Formats: sequence, structure tokens, C-alpha cells
Amino acid sequence: MKRCPAHRPARSGFSLIELLVVLVIVGMLAGVAWPSFREAVQRSRRADATSALTEIMQAQERWRSNQPQYSGTLSDLIGTRTTSRDGHYALGVTNASRSEYTATATVVSSRPQASDTRCQVMRVVVTGGNITYNSGASSEATNAQPDPCWVR
Repeated sequence: MKRCPAHRPARSGFSLIELLVVLVIVGMLAGVAWPSFREAVQRSRRADATSALTEIMQAQERWRSNQPQYSGTLSDLIGTRTTSRDGHYALGVTNASRSEYTATATVVSSRPQASDTRCQVMRVVVTGGNITYNSGASSEATNAQPDPCWVR
């Protein structure tokens, strides 16, 4: 009489090789996706600066309708603040005169937006009724046109 071999129970789970292959694939996908994700988050945080600078522009026009020149300080402008709503940018006004001013939003170094190296400073320059949007890696630098920080 022939003996039947003992019936082995079926294995469940993954082998070590299968697990390593999956980990390598996930790592490669994450390596490709992470920089794109980070750039998208930085662009979305720039909206914080954009809205803050728009508020300053509106407040300056309200101020100018009752005064002989634009305000040189944010404290004169009703409804403005010294930092953006989400706190990613410090705000300021410079070069204020009868017909011009520059509003700036500078990245706060302790915030996550500080890693956005090419858009550290975002500016709105109003001169004689003309509005210019620019930005740069520092207060002295200006990005080439079309400006990568101002999405329209």
C-alpha cells in the first residue's frame, strides 16, 4: 500500500523578497512625488502673502482717499496687520509718497515657508497708478519675468 505524503498546511503572508520589492517600489514613488508635493504646498502658502498684500493695497487706497499721500506705516492703515493671516510672512510698507509705495511680504524664518528659497520676498510696487508684482530670493534680488511666485 502506498503512503500519501503528509499534507502541509498552506502558507499565508509574504516572503521577505516580496516585501523588499514592494518597499523599493514605494520608496521610488515617494522619491519622485515628494518634491512635487513640497512645491505645491509652497505655492499654496504664497497665497497667504498674496492676500495680505492685496489687503494692504486696499487699505492704502482708503488711506489715500483722505490723505495727501500714501501711508508709510502699517499702523496707520485700518484692518492691516504686521504678519499675514497664517503667519508665514512679515508685512511692511516702504517708499511711500504722494504717488507711490512698495508693499512687501517677507518669509518668517521660523515658519515652514522659509524653505521656499526663490520667493523669500514678494512685493507690490504702486507707482503713479501702475501696479507691478515682483519677488525674489532676498530684498535686493528680483526674479526674471514672468515671475514664478505670482501665479495669475
